Amino acid sequence: MKLPELRIGQHVAKIPIIQGGMAVRISTARLAAAVAEAGGIGLIAASGMTFDELRHEIRLARTLAKGIIGINIMVAAREFARYVNTAIDEGIDLIVAGAGFSRDIFSMGKKSGTPIVPIVSTVKGAKISETLGASAIIVEGKEAGGHLGTNQSVRVLLPDIKRAVSIPVIGAGGIMSGRDIVEIMKLGADGVQMGTRFAASVESNAAPALKEFYLKAKHDDVVLIKSPVGLPGQAIKNPFAKKILECTTDGPSKCIACLKHCAQNFCIINALIRAQQGDVDTGLVFTGEYIHKIDEILPVKEIFARLLKEIEETN
Repeated sequence: MKLPELRIGQHVAKIPIIQGGMAVRISTARLAAAVAEAGGIGLIAASGMTFDELRHEIRLARTLAKGIIGINIMVAAREFARYVNTAIDEGIDLIVAGAGFSRDIFSMGKKSGTPIVPIVSTVKGAKISETLGASAIIVEGKEAGGHLGTNQSVRVLLPDIKRAVSIPVIGAGGIMSGRDIVEIMKLGADGVQMGTRFAASVESNAAPALKEFYLKAKHDDVVLIKSPVGLPGQAIKNPFAKKILECTTDGPSKCIACLKHCAQNFCIINALIRAQQGDVDTGLVFTGEYIHKIDEILPVKEIFARLLKEIEETN
């Protein structure tokens, strides 16, 4: 199969693969730049960063690659609009928004000419996004890592959503191989988003201990936890996730009010930071459903090479 280019607004990716934005600090400049350099679209995960840190990461990514660099930001973040405006001020190529839905972001994008790409899981959400001015949409199924907006597979959601809109549709959730990419493209997708595969890459900003933890995960280790954001989250079962499932976690000792609304069953920012730094016992390790399919940590360039080879060999 020959892959088409992916056009989002004025930007054209030679390879229609978006690297998922994984917070906190898993997807930083080095990973986003490596994906952009390979011909895809690299995303910096803005959630949980300071604004100066986000500026630094965007500028660093620009020095490392000439390709397309975007950010991913949670709509649930209290300072959501400020993150968006900070990225726009830095000349970011596009903005992906998930974990909620914002109407305001489209006017911000229109004013600056920045393509806005919301993550949706329904036909209604896709249609509204197109009407408000989305340049593309990401359709994310239950197979994805982190916060989920549906209990249905992307393979079920994608065909109906594709028929409902005329803007590019990117499939996301559980895409690990070239064969998966071909399958999703045959369902009508104009491109794919892959998160977990790139979390387990050399350029990922995950600590070595976290990357090793990814490699040890089995299929039945993946669980759905209740996130303070108000959405289910897909994670690897570890002692901390077990406490969340048992409702025995402690609430934040000092709340920095990072979310618009927070259930305060635990501090999600601190839990994700602990995981990123390699604490796989008391950290929250978000993951996609098929983490068990990853058996080695590879450079982004090699991941792309293997994906393209599998795609070429798949009818």
